[in-house]
Amino acid sequence: MVAKKVPYEYDGRKFEGMLVYDDGVKAKRPSIFMQPDWLGVCHHSVDMAHEVAGKDYVVMMADMFGIGYGEKQKTVDELMKTSRGVRGDLKFLLGCGAKAYEALSAEANKLGLVDGNKKGAIGYCIGGGFALEQARAGADFKGTVVFHVTAPNPVAQGQKPNIKGRVLAIHGSADPVTPKPQMDALESEMTENKVDWQVMMFGHAVHSFCDVGANNPAQRYDEKLCKQSYRMMRDFFSETL
Repeated sequence: MVAKKVPYEYDGRKFEGMLVYDDGVKAKRPSIFMQPDWLGVCHHSVDMAHEVAGKDYVVMMADMFGIGYGEKQKTVDELMKTSRGVRGDLKFLLGCGAKAYEALSAEANKLGLVDGNKKGAIGYCIGGGFALEQARAGADFKGTVVFHVTAPNPVAQGQKPNIKGRVLAIHGSADPVTPKPQMDALESEMTENKVDWQVMMFGHAVHSFCDVGANNPAQRYDEKLCKQSYRMMRDFFSETL
């Protein structure tokens, strides 16, 4: 597996995303644009990208926080402040997200890795909120999958979304970070705007069931649910891309 750094700039700041792929595969593959969780680009998120990519996809992982952010030790309060700051700044989120998508896609195309007609997106936790906002803004994702999404509802209330592809949300029924009323609101938004959507709710599961190492009352990794989530993701993308 290769993890290739891809630098880009937005609004005078430097960022560094990654392409993650199996270089033993010579055929062009679908691209999966990945918005990682609040830790950003780090060993943790690269490992997750390896799992997603396998031999079937090229994962294009966005950096929304700046070079080096992911490898620095931070408190929960610092993580929350930074990630919620990006989530609430829609202009920055969309601008930086679009720049990441552009730079990563350009490098993947330059290396001859991807089929330009097959584009999907995924997001974990707060990154799921980022990915949904990009989809609402009309990003050309044919399918978007969010795992235990944080802050799934739009920043700009009442604005009609321009989602061009399908949406799959995989969530825990006992998630205290994003409780059911927020997921109900997401379902209503998708339905009202005639989006092709699906929500898979795991009974009794809490937040971060795909995050290896998460282990507290609110966030808990579950290997079985994580593997099941990835099977659902692969089935979804095989139908969609």
